[in-house]
Amino acid sequence: MSVIRKWWNSAFVKFSAAFLLVGMIPLIALSVFSLQAFTGHVQQFTINNLNQMSLYLSYNLNNFFSDYDEITRLMYTGRYEGYSPSVSVNQSANVNEFEQINNVPIAAFLKTVLYSDKNIRSVYFVRSLDNKLYYQTKQSKPLQTDSMPIAEWLTPLQQNPRYLAIYPTHDEHYYLSDQRVITFARNLIDISGMLTAEPKVVGSLFIDVDAGVLDSYFKEMNLKKEDELYVLDGDDRIYYSKSPTAAEDSILTLTDADDNGNLTFSHEVPHLKGQLLMRVSKQSLFEPLTSMQSAIFIAIIVCSIVLLAMGTLFSRRLAAPIRNMLQHMNKVERGNLDIQIAKYGKDEIGRLAHGFNRMVERLKIFIDDAYVAEIKQKQAELNALKSQIRPHYLYNTLEVIRMNAVYNDDGEVAEMILALSNQLKYVIDYGEDWVSVQDELNHLEDYFYIIRVRYENRIELRLEIADDVNRDYQILKLSLQPIVENAIQHGIRPKGGKGSVLVSMELVGGKLAVTVYDDGAGIGEARLLELQQMLSEPKAPSKNVGMKNVHDRIKSICGEEYGLSVNSMEHVGTSVQLTFPIMDKVGPR
Repeated sequence: MSVIRKWWNSAFVKFSAAFLLVGMIPLIALSVFSLQAFTGHVQQFTINNLNQMSLYLSYNLNNFFSDYDEITRLMYTGRYEGYSPSVSVNQSANVNEFEQINNVPIAAFLKTVLYSDKNIRSVYFVRSLDNKLYYQTKQSKPLQTDSMPIAEWLTPLQQNPRYLAIYPTHDEHYYLSDQRVITFARNLIDISGMLTAEPKVVGSLFIDVDAGVLDSYFKEMNLKKEDELYVLDGDDRIYYSKSPTAAEDSILTLTDADDNGNLTFSHEVPHLKGQLLMRVSKQSLFEPLTSMQSAIFIAIIVCSIVLLAMGTLFSRRLAAPIRNMLQHMNKVERGNLDIQIAKYGKDEIGRLAHGFNRMVERLKIFIDDAYVAEIKQKQAELNALKSQIRPHYLYNTLEVIRMNAVYNDDGEVAEMILALSNQLKYVIDYGEDWVSVQDELNHLEDYFYIIRVRYENRIELRLEIADDVNRDYQILKLSLQPIVENAIQHGIRPKGGKGSVLVSMELVGGKLAVTVYDDGAGIGEARLLELQQMLSEPKAPSKNVGMKNVHDRIKSICGEEYGLSVNSMEHVGTSVQLTFPIMDKVGPR
């Protein structure tokens, strides 16, 4: 007893008990209330949803029967290719004497009906004069005419000769097949001449339709094995059934006991003068809700255990991180800036620990910046001096070599060294990205001078600058030389012999358009498409790097509406157009 009394007097036990009660009472009340409300809402929603789905299904079924009713009326309307209907058609003479329907051979008419819908499997026509059978089928098996229930099919047509007859789902046993079909039938009545009380029936049309069409409708309902679905006529005769125990063409009788534990949905199918009847088991339908109730009760028990554990951990560990932080603060106070709090949570105390770590890091960075900044600055100044010395050393060396070539009367080598020196000055200059058109053309001519000498004047550079292009307009530095180099390496050289590169500049649509033409080997359609796709992709290519870099530079600096485009014709040549905004030294115009 003393142990229990001591345990109960513990502040830890009282805190844990209070924490558990305060947490569990609202949790249980809220769970029970939410479960009842949610269960009722889900049940009602499920019932309404099933009702809507069954209504939509009955609408589809009615359309299904209506569509094939319209197909049987082709004997009267004649709405098919190759025939224009006429009121004066004498169907008796057509069928009995000429074996025609609507002035079309019966076989051709049946084939038209057969292929008017993908779900029609077979079409038959029985002539009333002598009961001669005509048929067309998509079946690969032969027709067993002796097995056809012609007399059974004709009975409802004789009772109601003016109306469509629909026969319940049955096997195509007359093809030695277990394929399920629905048969539609209509009399062909001769409506020429005087109308009589008894219609003049000259033949009967029968259409076998694949019952799998209805299966596809019913699969959308996702019914369980124990659920039932029936398509009934006005006399409750079964035309189609999902239940394997119910036979088609039988009468469905339901009692009140059948509805125990089931939900029943019924919707009219006007074309059958019947209904769609669906009975769904409540147990299978609401089984997830039962599982949810069990899950909620389990969750309440788990939450109780978790709350008790949390109360214990919270009371024991609340002070531990605070003491740990005080110890680290004492170490920092003594000058140890390499200390960090390694483990901390995401609560307020964890945020405080994170802030402490950040404070120590920034303090250390500040000290490093204060002592090292001056050394880094001096190193940067030294590197800048080195970068200035290297180009001047290179220029001076090239100038010495050029003067030596002049002294030895080798003027061509001297000119090549001068052109190379000019190119290096242009490339190494760390100035602005934008240069004048004239500067870019001068650099291009220096480059081409070396090309002409290298290839013994077999390659020519021509410039065509429109009169309205000011040579002081600004252009991206080093944007033309890579394109011209591509034209030489991949266009003119593979072709062999002499070649030329033309660079034209003109103003088009408020833009500066620069086009580089070559009369080289050209590019095939497949390779051209691959090159255009490479330009549009953001990733770096494995080849044509120069062209891709120029394109990306223009788009990134000038905007998405500018850039590079390629056109080519194999064995004729290639043109590459670059577009820039019209700019002078002040800025865009």
